[in-house]
Amino acid sequence: MSCCLNRIGLLLCAAALLVNTTAGSAAGGAPQKSLPLPGSVFTVRGHAAFIIHPPKPETTRRIPWVWYAPTLPGLPGAEEKWMFDRFTRAGIAVAGIDVGESYGSPDGRVLYSAFYRELTLRHGFTPKAVLLGRSRGGLMTLAWAAENTDKVAGFAGIYPVCNLASYPGLANACGAYHLTAALLSDQLTEHNPIDRLAALARAKVPLFSIHGDIDTLVPLEANSGELRRRYELAGGRMQLIIPHGQGHNMWPGFFECQELVDFVLDRVKKREPELPLKN
Repeated sequence: MSCCLNRIGLLLCAAALLVNTTAGSAAGGAPQKSLPLPGSVFTVRGHAAFIIHPPKPETTRRIPWVWYAPTLPGLPGAEEKWMFDRFTRAGIAVAGIDVGESYGSPDGRVLYSAFYRELTLRHGFTPKAVLLGRSRGGLMTLAWAAENTDKVAGFAGIYPVCNLASYPGLANACGAYHLTAALLSDQLTEHNPIDRLAALARAKVPLFSIHGDIDTLVPLEANSGELRRRYELAGGRMQLIIPHGQGHNMWPGFFECQELVDFVLDRVKKREPELPLKN
């Protein structure tokens, strides 16, 4: 009986993966995407991606960048315009790729690595990005960062998901991992961001999060709170801002957070010196 249940669970998860992959891939023809600031839209391995360039990029040196997630339909949204404007005016590009509802899975991480190579090898971006995860974008960015600490200047989150068991839950995430919920549970520490912090701490990658204290969809204590607790135990440094009386909502303070902008600007200033682009 347990074997049959496992097979049924795997089939259900595979069906969910098919839906998620279809939603994340670009339709035939040129990709279409509305951005909060003017930018370019293109594809990487058939998935829609975008770049918002600074108004006057320094063409003789590599371009610093913020890597935003999730780049789902409708995201980034108008609410990101304020902080994106601050980044680009400081000479920092903003970029992202739509990997669907991958929940930090290996498939999504492969696409992230392809996107990273595209931007650093073909678009002149710096070898280190500052990752910016909004909500479930935290899963994808943190999962990739754990395996690529030499490519990460810092991580900033807006009520980020840091714990698969908290959101979306293993039954909903298992399809993206090609596993049943039971098997994903058995392998959770191999994939869950809050279980994979040691390498980031050793690399001294700083973290930042703003997360409301009454968030019921992505609870503070199971996500940003637990992230900070474990990261500090591992020897890492994390700044956590907790707005009182705020949940998982569109409160402007989440998206017009000067402390978040200052964190990003600080990480860009402290990145390793970059060699000029070759002529």
